Amino acid sequence: MSTFQAVAITRLYRVIADQIAGRIRAGEFPRGGRLPSERELAEQLQVSRASIREALIALEIEGYVEVRVGTGVFVTRDGAGFPAAPGAPGPGHAAQEHDDIGPFDPLEARMLIEPECAGMAAQQASPAQIAAIRDAHEGMSLTDSPGRHDRDFHNAIAAGCGNAAVAAAVARLWELTQASSVYSRMQDYFVNTKVWAAAHAEHQRILIAIQARDPIRARHAMHAHLLGILARLREDFGDDNPHR
Repeated sequence: MSTFQAVAITRLYRVIADQIAGRIRAGEFPRGGRLPSERELAEQLQVSRASIREALIALEIEGYVEVRVGTGVFVTRDGAGFPAAPGAPGPGHAAQEHDDIGPFDPLEARMLIEPECAGMAAQQASPAQIAAIRDAHEGMSLTDSPGRHDRDFHNAIAAGCGNAAVAAAVARLWELTQASSVYSRMQDYFVNTKVWAAAHAEHQRILIAIQARDPIRARHAMHAHLLGILARLREDFGDDNPHR
């Protein structure tokens, strides 16, 4: 009796990365050459710029390209320096084998859950839980490691929402985000002191709404904060950004 073979679900950004890598291996983009801009690649491939962003970061992790923020993305090796088979992994591919969920997916999932979670916390959180949210917020401005307090802030809100399943979902989404080497590389490029200052101000608005027991304002403030994160991580690599 014949058996079916397991079907592998390949993420879109991985398909895009493999296609660009194939062009590099074929010598269509020489070493030192600049790849087309994110906008051009998105138009040619008919995909979102977020997917292009994920693919380019993955290619950098694998050693195919170098990202120079403000300038563009450049090929770092000759095509002959890579495996010849189409879709074959480049250098460092093993580091990304666990990244079967792209960096934007958990953020988009958080946008579905965390605004409602903040609204629930505004109604349900105990005084002690609100104090924990406030402490995490204040700690973020007093440390050289704001990322830890950022996570503590969001988890404290989840803990105060009154629903253990929702709190567990929020914690899991954070784990998925931080396990992504692509997301970590994006943070290296786009998360700086100015970005943390913006996030701290957004946290302040969320905290004020929760302390005021205002669920509508808490939901809106959290949604605006997560939208801000997505926007900051989608800043252009190249020099075709009109905001630069």
